[in-house]
Amino acid sequence: MNKNIVCIGAGYIGGPTMAVIAKMNPDRKVFVVDINKERIVAWNSKDFRLPIYEPGLEDVVRKVRGKNLFFTTDIRKAVRDCDIIFVGVNTPTKMFGRGAGRASDLQYWEATARTIKEFAKGDKIVVEKSTLPVRTAAAMDAILNDHAEHAFAVLSNPEFLAEGTAIKDLMEPDRVLIGGPQTKTGKAAIAEVVDIYASWVPRARILTTNVWSAELTKLAANAFLAQRVSSINAIAGLCEATGADVDEVARVIGADRRIGPKFLKAGPGFGGSCFKKDVLNLVYLCESFGLHTAAEYWNGVILMNEHQQERIVSRLFREMFNTLANKRIAMFGFAFKADTGDTRETPAGTVARLLAEEHVRLVITDPKALGNARKDLADLKGIAYETNEYKAAKDADAILLMTDWKQYPQLDWAKLYKSMRKPALVFDTRNCLDADALRKIGFKVLNTGK
Repeated sequence: MNKNIVCIGAGYIGGPTMAVIAKMNPDRKVFVVDINKERIVAWNSKDFRLPIYEPGLEDVVRKVRGKNLFFTTDIRKAVRDCDIIFVGVNTPTKMFGRGAGRASDLQYWEATARTIKEFAKGDKIVVEKSTLPVRTAAAMDAILNDHAEHAFAVLSNPEFLAEGTAIKDLMEPDRVLIGGPQTKTGKAAIAEVVDIYASWVPRARILTTNVWSAELTKLAANAFLAQRVSSINAIAGLCEATGADVDEVARVIGADRRIGPKFLKAGPGFGGSCFKKDVLNLVYLCESFGLHTAAEYWNGVILMNEHQQERIVSRLFREMFNTLANKRIAMFGFAFKADTGDTRETPAGTVARLLAEEHVRLVITDPKALGNARKDLADLKGIAYETNEYKAAKDADAILLMTDWKQYPQLDWAKLYKSMRKPALVFDTRNCLDADALRKIGFKVLNTGK
């Protein structure tokens, strides 16, 4: 008999992952539980207005919700009735006390571990899904297995999802990683979780390690990807200074099979819930173990990313006659990447705040992220939000493209130009527009790395 599954945490990890697991394991009951009632109501909404936007997610949820996928706030019942418990709660960067600004804040994770211990009836397999510092599983094991009646096997199964392609990443993963204790009980628990994924993932892509390697691999993978983004953006600045074209440089670099073309796209810098948080966590871990040179190296990845956003505002300042005060700038895109409404650590947020310091009259438009933008910038006055790109650009001095939404190149740029103050400027930080065509219309065009 296949064991039932619950994920504690109904956010970007729990919702999509459990929906796909339910779809591919129709003989298992899968629960997603969260203490946030509004979030659960959204997951259960009749019109499928789900709490997160992800291409393909609604289709999967429609097929399984109410059949073998259930969203609930009853954590007691879910923990009691399920044998395999995934933990996907938030682990933000700690902003107080020791490790502030770098270490992971594990208070929600620890509270969840204690809740599992309180409500469990019988032995359980507990699977870390959240990104956690190395050796966190030892702390969870210590909390859970201080129990008179039941035994808990603690595994690590980090997610490797990219927002905007999460469903595809789940359905066709490069790899699934499951780490656990190299004991008889631990190996049996690993086999149980392997069976969940093996219902649709080829066994050759399901990798198993010890639990510490699994925990570190997630941090290392995100750090390597973030490093590539910072590296190409560092080259972009040099391209601007010398007349080289960063897209051409990246194309040639990426043709080297040892390097490859992925994550060599210059832009405003990385964002999202993972990269900055995980790199900072890696910095803190290196410092904690006395690896100070390694800590400085990884911290440089963060510094370069922040510098890229400062460079955007500096270039605007220089190109707009060394003053931005009272100029209207239309920001096209606020999400940290296309095909998501997520604005966590979005470069657009940092740029918006830097522009506010210059007393810019900022108008923000985005097809999916305006609600989050309003919340993120609620402390700033004088920012306007507009769903229509043409209204956002009316009377603007510049359009600042921050997110490469597919509809932006399809806009009527002649119409946009006609409605703007002259000289009209476009700063395409993603290099996704036809710069030559824009110049023929009359725009002054800035690009990243060109």
